[in-house]
Amino acid sequence: MERAVLFDVDGVLVDSFEAHFQSWLRLAEENGFSFTREDFTATFGRTSRDIIAALWPVDHLDAEQIRSLDDRKEALFRGLVAADFPAMDGAAELIDALVEAGFRLAVGSSGPPENISLVLQRLGREKAFAAVVTGMDVTAGKPDPQVYLLAAERLNIEPERCAVVEDAPAGIAAARAANMASVGLASTGRTVQELRQADLVVHCLRELTPQVIHELIDQQRAQRTGARTQR
Repeated sequence: MERAVLFDVDGVLVDSFEAHFQSWLRLAEENGFSFTREDFTATFGRTSRDIIAALWPVDHLDAEQIRSLDDRKEALFRGLVAADFPAMDGAAELIDALVEAGFRLAVGSSGPPENISLVLQRLGREKAFAAVVTGMDVTAGKPDPQVYLLAAERLNIEPERCAVVEDAPAGIAAARAANMASVGLASTGRTVQELRQADLVVHCLRELTPQVIHELIDQQRAQRTGARTQR
């Protein structure tokens, strides 16, 4: 029976917490906006356009100005990451092990395509992923499940046979709403308590193996089947 693992990117495949924060700070300084580490922590994992709408006076900005701010922020981020790529410990090894074990792999990220392409290129694992879903492919960001449901659809695999690896509460909520097993990675800027809604929480990707994920998917499928039977 085929199974799949869907990876978030920021905080999962790349330890991008600090690079994103620094790029937001630079954008805020360039435009006379305020931005704090608390703002960043509260919004990390959401799309840039959602963060701009939540924190800055967008009623004074038109759609083109918002898009320009979004593009500038992500360009700043890519410059920082390209200069010093912070690969997540164990990411490449886990990807290789999952491919060897027969899992289908996909990316489900709120980030723009350019960011995702950069990360996969620097990891040297572009060909491992049969599907890539980015913020440009969806109309609703996490915690809406659209990004992960679309990834499963592109893999042609049922959501119940998928596990999601996430670092953000919004991403865990999206995975649960998609009826998928969820793994919370307590990476930079995240705590185990924040990820308590995940089916499994780990501190490092090296704690995950194909067998662990295989068993987690089957366990969650069995629990959901049992719950439906009891209704």
